[in-house]
Amino acid sequence: MSTNELVRQFTAGDPAAPALLAAAAPTSTDPVLLVAAALATADPALLGRAAAVAGTAHERRLVDIAAAHLDGAADRARLLARDHLADHPDSLIATFVAHPQKRNH
Repeated sequence: MSTNELVRQFTAGDPAAPALLAAAAPTSTDPVLLVAAALATADPALLGRAAAVAGTAHERRLVDIAAAHLDGAADRARLLARDHLADHPDSLIATFVAHPQKRNH
């Protein structure tokens, strides 16, 4: 399954998605998958790995958004996510953080 499909399942509230992300994370070098897995499992080690492999501004911003979210800085996470969505309106992870009320779980 592709990263996009896994992230889409997770952000849509599929109850199987966290386990699928956790299973894919140990061998992944995809920063987007690692950020989603970190959010799904609340594992900061995965976020650290995502930061280490993030090669673009988009990927680094997703790491920042997820870090704020996992640190409990909800307002900061939402502000970062909404700012990111201005440039990347199709970012599922940023939408997930920016609009928590839209989650199905």
